[in-house]
Amino acid sequence: MNRKGVSMEQLSEYIAVLQKTIDRLPRNLIAQVIDILHEARMTGRQVFIMGNGGSASTATHFVCDLAKNTRRDGLPHFRVIGLTDNMAIFSAYANDEGYDQVFAQQLANLIKPGDIVIGISASGNSANVLNGIEEAKKNQATTIAFTGFSGGRLGSMVDINIHVDSNIIEHVEDIHLMLEHMIVKTIKEREYTDSSFADVMEERPINIVDA
Repeated sequence: MNRKGVSMEQLSEYIAVLQKTIDRLPRNLIAQVIDILHEARMTGRQVFIMGNGGSASTATHFVCDLAKNTRRDGLPHFRVIGLTDNMAIFSAYANDEGYDQVFAQQLANLIKPGDIVIGISASGNSANVLNGIEEAKKNQATTIAFTGFSGGRLGSMVDINIHVDSNIIEHVEDIHLMLEHMIVKTIKEREYTDSSFADVMEERPINIVDA
């Protein structure tokens, strides 16, 4: 059977465009998110994370990394909850209240003023994420979004929008996962200082390929 060979040009183009998109990330806003999460950890605030499809996978990954990878003797643990992870409650709300309510209804049971809610949506228009953010804002929570494309309605609703400036869904999802890894790794490394990461973050390139 004849098969067309893999195009090295296509692979190189994917990486090159991805790198250019990474270079446009709003580092100052990422630093603010790191400070907000660090403060939530130190003050016992809850962190809720939600998304659909590939973004649900990123949300679960983010929850896992914040909960486990940041643990250290002498420091508080993150109180982090994934709103996509309890399939019984998720499907109950979807069946009885509608899929657009699966996050808002969970938040209504759990959220308190000062908590943090992170919505991940490449389009920025997922109805259930939008409704979850509305519930968060109603309860005086801090709201954060990871978006792509135009940012959608979500980008304009939240306190901080980490927007990935790309119309390529694979790149948006790649970078959303990279962002959670960057945030968690930086939180681990800043545990030894009380200074604001937003005040000391260096504007240096984030390179994914060798120079």
